[in-house]
Amino acid sequence: MGTPTIHWQDAMTLEEWKQKVAGVENRFAGEPFVHLHTVERGARPLQIALTERLRHRARRERRWKSVPFLTALKNVEYGFDETKARSLGGADGIFLLDRGFAPRNEMVRKLFDRYLDRPGSGVDEVAATLGARREQLLAARVVSHHMRLLGVLWRGPSADWLVLVDLDDS
Repeated sequence: MGTPTIHWQDAMTLEEWKQKVAGVENRFAGEPFVHLHTVERGARPLQIALTERLRHRARRERRWKSVPFLTALKNVEYGFDETKARSLGGADGIFLLDRGFAPRNEMVRKLFDRYLDRPGSGVDEVAATLGARREQLLAARVVSHHMRLLGVLWRGPSADWLVLVDLDDS
């Protein structure tokens, strides 16, 4: 089953996403994350941010600004639907991930073992910048057919924040 096409007026093309990503490339230095875009879907805006950690990893794997990377990024336009917070498979969009996710695969290890539970990973700086406590950050993934972007979701008082920190294309 292919990725469904997004049919709303404000949906951006992959080229527009590529231009947005290129526009933030020189802003990472010394910042826990950089704001990329605001998705207006439903009652709460969703702020999308990228980290230097994600950029470094994606560049090392030659995935930065690739079509699979941009396609996964474009899937943030679906927004976060708390009534469908966990994916049962086959759906694109933003979904939560928890420690009990089975099977305990590389995606779970990257997000929990190498980021959320690892001292010095940058998670404390992200939380502080958001004005959140570390335990308020929810593990999340943006799903597309060829790649998943991994990050944390914070349900702030007036908006949600999705800060992307890693990728998984295994």
